[in-house]
Amino acid sequence: MNLQDWVGRTQSQRDTPTTLRVAELAATLDDPTSYPAGAEIPHGWHWILFHAIGPTSVLGPDGHLPRGEFLPPVMLPRRMWAGGRLRFHKPLRVDEPVERESKIISVAEKTGRNGQLVFVTVKHELRGPGGLAIEEDQDIVYREASAGAATPPPPPHRDAAWEAEIRPNEALLFRYSALIFNAHRIHYDRDYAVRVEGYGGLVVHGPLIATFLLELARKNGARLASVAYRGVSPLFDGAPFRVRGLPKGKSLNLWAETPAGSLAMSATAELA
Repeated sequence: MNLQDWVGRTQSQRDTPTTLRVAELAATLDDPTSYPAGAEIPHGWHWILFHAIGPTSVLGPDGHLPRGEFLPPVMLPRRMWAGGRLRFHKPLRVDEPVERESKIISVAEKTGRNGQLVFVTVKHELRGPGGLAIEEDQDIVYREASAGAATPPPPPHRDAAWEAEIRPNEALLFRYSALIFNAHRIHYDRDYAVRVEGYGGLVVHGPLIATFLLELARKNGARLASVAYRGVSPLFDGAPFRVRGLPKGKSLNLWAETPAGSLAMSATAELA
């Protein structure tokens, strides 16, 4: 099977960030703000939209839906959200419908020290009633079951101007999995995450870490035009981690640190 045949494949979806769903995410993030109909949705909150829906009976051993429909049928068993790039044009608003056009723009097969890898990049365009709101390139990585974990590098900066401590626990990860309709067992099944996939605990979702970075910027008054982020090392429940930020002129460096002080996710944003 030629995975390149999936390049150019498209998908169209519609969804609405309802008052209830936005309130549920706010509660999950311990945000006391009320978001009534018409209110702007904070950056990163669009990830609770556009669920991949399928019967429970067809889920694989890892909790994912079968591959080969929109996403290519990569045979490697491990699938992770590797990073992405976002460009913000207009805000999405509560209770206003959103259309998303998605297109697979690349499938790249590589071999490195972590074994065989396949990177799939999907381009999304989200439109509300006022037109184009968000452009997003999403990077998904598939890898071997036996791939080792490289030692993560230290954070790029130590002199953070902003920081917040995040305390991930089972309830937070379970709630976020439910909000994005993600049944990947590494986020809520500790035995599976540790015994089968070899992690050090329940894995914090990649988009959730990115959301915490975007929330740090928002709570410090930054309005973003774009952001590029990359996952470096997994984070687990049971130990607090830190998100940090450093403004530099019209740009902003954001990063998440593991409890040991190494880099978990890095991001660079341009200010609006």
